[in-house]
Amino acid sequence: MGDQSQLKVERIGGFAGYGGPHLKSRGELSTSELSPADLAKLDALFHDDTQAGAANPDGFVYRITRNEKTIEVPEHKVPEAVKNAVQDTLE
Repeated sequence: MGDQSQLKVERIGGFAGYGGPHLKSRGELSTSELSPADLAKLDALFHDDTQAGAANPDGFVYRITRNEKTIEVPEHKVPEAVKNAVQDTLE
């Protein structure tokens, strides 16, 4: 895709539901904040439906929304800049 858009990112899962139901891990960033390499990785994730699902049941999964499309990606495939946008908050 490569166009400038807003990303909504949520980290879910983890060992035994890390943090419980009141800890929310979310963030937002613009694709313009990503390096060309990270943007290319992100584009590949959005275009490859085989990336979905967690490889490790105790690992984190990142739910990333760009425009109207949402994907869920295992933590090890998410660019660091996208992971770094996530902040933990208690609700």
